[in-house]
Amino acid sequence: MIERRVDGFFYGLFMDVDVLRGSGVAPVSASRAYVDDFALCIGNRATLIPSPGARAYGMLIALTHSELHRLYSAPGLEPYRPEAVLARPLDGGSIPALCYNLVESPAANERNQAYAVRLQKTLRDLGFPGEYIDSVASC
Repeated sequence: MIERRVDGFFYGLFMDVDVLRGSGVAPVSASRAYVDDFALCIGNRATLIPSPGARAYGMLIALTHSELHRLYSAPGLEPYRPEAVLARPLDGGSIPALCYNLVESPAANERNQAYAVRLQKTLRDLGFPGEYIDSVASC
């Protein structure tokens, strides 16, 4: 039996389909999108935190539930939990998606600068707005 795919909204390094493939999953239908009322926060890794009026950019990518479970069972990713979001592809419309976030925001002194630099490169390579890419340095 073929397992059906669900749309996931990815906002960290998993936006890069090559990174996903390297994690042993088969991403399908990648497209640029954003979610409103969430802000990107960098700790050891990225997470989204509720923030009225904010916008976080990322990629909508279809994976199976098994693949999502495998990704977020990897060491260091266990604290992430799925939540439903309404993602808005840059070409219009809206799509319900699963988005994995930390239950608690990173501590104020928690900051992985190397991760932030890699994330900025990924966002740049994917063609996201420069203003958003620049904001990663201070989030």
